[in-house]
Amino acid sequence: MKEAKNAQLPGFSSEEINKARSKLVRTLLIIAGTFFVGLGIAGILLPLLPTTPFLLLATACYARGSPRFYHWLLNNKRFGNYIKNYREGNIPLKAKFLTIAVLWATIATSYVVVSKTWVRITLILIAMSVTVHILSIGRFYPRKKTNRALKN
Repeated sequence: MKEAKNAQLPGFSSEEINKARSKLVRTLLIIAGTFFVGLGIAGILLPLLPTTPFLLLATACYARGSPRFYHWLLNNKRFGNYIKNYREGNIPLKAKFLTIAVLWATIATSYVVVSKTWVRITLILIAMSVTVHILSIGRFYPRKKTNRALKN
């Protein structure tokens, strides 16, 4: 079994094979990251899809696949704040409230539609867990504006 894994392809060095494999992995990570950015955009527009988890997945893919895409996403004026605020634990209270409200509205709708007891219990447990997680993330404190003229 190990022999097949370490076997060389005729006419190719192991360095060439590793380089091609690395390029393929990077390309797949960039494609996956772009897919997750698309889902994150859809999450902004559709209340049933979350935004931040998809943008975090995109960030992870881009971090391993392309420094250029990674920096673009972190510095993007629309998406960068989602990621930076989550990483730093700075989620605005308004965003927390809205997220929890949409979560519970969606769960309540699903609860009414679903008739199986075990599914209803699972939905409630998931909603409670996500609510606790969101509330446990640090509080957002806006930076105080300083008067530069006073410092000089």
